[in-house]
Amino acid sequence: MLVSRKAAGTLFIGGAVSLTLGSLLYPAMLGVQKVSSAPSRVVTHPATGPLTAADRDFVVKVRAAGLWEYPVGEKALKKGTTKAVRSAGEQLVAGDAALDAACRNAAAQLGITLPNQPSPQQQGFESRLNAESGKQFDTDMATTVRTTNGQFLTTIAAVRTTTRNTLIRALANQANNTVLDHISAVEKTGLVDFTQVLAQETTAPNLPAQDLTPPPAAAGQPQVVLTPPSNSKVSPNPTVG
Repeated sequence: MLVSRKAAGTLFIGGAVSLTLGSLLYPAMLGVQKVSSAPSRVVTHPATGPLTAADRDFVVKVRAAGLWEYPVGEKALKKGTTKAVRSAGEQLVAGDAALDAACRNAAAQLGITLPNQPSPQQQGFESRLNAESGKQFDTDMATTVRTTNGQFLTTIAAVRTTTRNTLIRALANQANNTVLDHISAVEKTGLVDFTQVLAQETTAPNLPAQDLTPPPAAAGQPQVVLTPPSNSKVSPNPTVG
């Protein structure tokens, strides 16, 4: 059973943790703690090629990233004070919806269980931006999205260059295109604080593992689906599979 992101609003518990600004902004692998100390370990052998622990973790990371960034894009569409910010919001919503569809498709074929909520840290991103308005929202949205997507590029590259699974390779390709599109979109707002971006990307996180890991979906809980707006003018990337 599937449920749209809007219909599943009660499933998200924004602001579940209290974090300092520095900790809140630091992407920390986009909120997903590595579940294995041996990421290259092969966990299964599907028809699409050997699947490693790193491959499996990557699918969860893609899912978690969209679960916090998609609603932020919706907020930018509604609260953005400039056309560029609202346009960036549209790019986030359309891109995350398309990537989520590819992620769910790959997970279903590979037997990977996906979360229905982002990590507590990512919920903190969303909660803080929910509480902001005006120029403060515009600037923090652009800077936070730029920081997290910039960090995620490293993860995507690592998986893309090491995976032997064709589905993971295709998902990494689409994730790379989506992330670059989102980076360009928020940079076009002219509001990204690059000094803060560089500081956050080069400072080690100081958060417990539970704040960086999306909680597992409850048994029987419908799968949250990120759906693009019907009037979207953005052309999403093709899905995987």
